[in-house]
Amino acid sequence: MTTEQAVLLVALVDLSADVDAGQRYEDAVLALLGRHGGRVERRLRTGDGETEVHVIRFAARAGLDAFLVDPDRVALRTELGDAAPVTRVLEVRDV
Repeated sequence: MTTEQAVLLVALVDLSADVDAGQRYEDAVLALLGRHGGRVERRLRTGDGETEVHVIRFAARAGLDAFLVDPDRVALRTELGDAAPVTRVLEVRDV
């Protein structure tokens, strides 16, 4: 039997298109992580409020994959349209 390894991510989130809407979106989307075995380990914001950094861990890659296609997440992003944050996600590991 194979055991899936946890997945550790860092997300760099540019909220500058609409800071208030972007922060509300991130609040809502990050709340969905638990249903997919994910959790926020750290959530940081720059002094100007225009960028967030998230450290997120999923128990398994399948959870990340499910989160990315979660219908509630997709609907929230569609609803926000052009004001949606631009996010760069990096898979990382402890060194």
